[in-house]
Amino acid sequence: MNDNAAPPRRETIASLQIVRALCMIAILCVHTTANATVLMKQSEYYAVYNFLNVFMRFGTPTFIFLSGFVLFYNYYELPFNAGRIGRFYVRRMKFILLPYFLASIFYYLLAYYLNHRDLTLTEALRQFGGQLLVGKTFFHLYFVFINVQFYLFFPLALWCLKKAPGLLKGGVPLGLALQYGFVILNEYEWHVPNSGSWMFSYLSYYLLGAFLGSYYPKIKGWIVAGRENATKARVVFWALLWCAWLAAALSNVAIYYRQRMFGTRYPALLYDFLWNAHTYLGAAVLLQAAFFIHRRFPQGVVRTLSLLGSLSFGIYLAHPFFLVLYEHRPPSTGNSVLVHAWYAGKFLFVLGCSWLTVGFIARYVPFSWIILGHSPPAGTRTEASER
Repeated sequence: MNDNAAPPRRETIASLQIVRALCMIAILCVHTTANATVLMKQSEYYAVYNFLNVFMRFGTPTFIFLSGFVLFYNYYELPFNAGRIGRFYVRRMKFILLPYFLASIFYYLLAYYLNHRDLTLTEALRQFGGQLLVGKTFFHLYFVFINVQFYLFFPLALWCLKKAPGLLKGGVPLGLALQYGFVILNEYEWHVPNSGSWMFSYLSYYLLGAFLGSYYPKIKGWIVAGRENATKARVVFWALLWCAWLAAALSNVAIYYRQRMFGTRYPALLYDFLWNAHTYLGAAVLLQAAFFIHRRFPQGVVRTLSLLGSLSFGIYLAHPFFLVLYEHRPPSTGNSVLVHAWYAGKFLFVLGCSWLTVGFIARYVPFSWIILGHSPPAGTRTEASER
C-alpha cells in the first residue's frame, strides 16, 4: 500500500461526543459532592450524596477508554510510519500539552493565593516544576498527566499490536492482567506513591478501548443495542453486561457508605476490584447508552449533549475555578432545604459557567485552541484530520 495515498475514511461515530458529555457530567457530580460526603453525614439524605459521589466515578476511566478507542479506531488500519506518528505528537503538543501547561500556571497561582504561600521565586519555580511534571498543580490535572503517559505509550502499543494481532484479540484479558499485576505488586511490594496517577492503574480501560476501536466495524452489532441487531446471544450478553455493571456499581456505593458512616474498613484490593468492575463495565455500558441516546432521544437533546462533549476538554480544565468561586461562600444557615439547594446550585453553577465560558472562548476568541485544546464542532468525525 502506498503510504502517501489518502486512506479510506471510516464512518463517523457521532455518539462518542455523547459519551464525552456523560463523562463530563459525571465528573462534575463527583467534584461538586465531594465536600458533602464529609460535611453532610448528619443529613437524612446523606445516602444520596454518597450515591452521586461514588456511582458517578466512571467519568475519568471512560475518558481513558475513549482515548484508546478513538486512537485505534483511527490508526490501526493505517500504515505505521514516522511521518504519521510525528503528526500525532505535534497535535498532542499543540492541543493537549500547551493548554495543560497554561492551565498548570493558572492553577498554581490560584493555589498559591488560596493557601497563602510565602515562597521565594526560586522556591516557587522549583515547586511548580515538580508539580507540573506529575500533574499536581491542582487536583484535576492528574488526568492530563495520565493521558500524556498514554500518548507516549501509543506508538509502541500500536506497533506491538499490529505486529502481533493475537495480542489485540486478547486485549481485554491482557489489559486486566497487566493492570491487576501492577495493583497487586504495588499493594504488597512496590508501594508507589500516588499510584492512581500512573497509566498502569488504567491499562485495562485503554486496551479495552483499543480492542473495541480496532474491531468496531466487525463487532458493531454487539455494541449497538437495538432491535435490528438483536439475536438471542446478543440480548443475553447485553442483559448480563448491564446487570453485572449495576451489581458492581451498587456494591461500590455500599462499601463507601459503610466506611464513611460507620468507619468500616475493607481490604484495599476489594476497593480496587469493585471500582474497576464498576467503571470498566461502565465504559461499555456508557458507549451503549450513548448510541441509544443518539438514535432515540429528541434532536435538541442530542445536539446539546454533542456540543457539551465537543467542549469537554476545555470544560474539564476550567471547571475547578468555578468550583472554587462557588465554595468561597458556603451556606451559613442550618436550614437543610437551603443547604441541599446550595449543593444542587453548585453543580448547576459549575456546569453552566464552565460551559458558557468555554463555549464563548471557543467561538469568539482567535486561537482559542491554545488554552482550550482542539474543540471539533459537534457531530464531526473525531480526529479525522489526522488520517
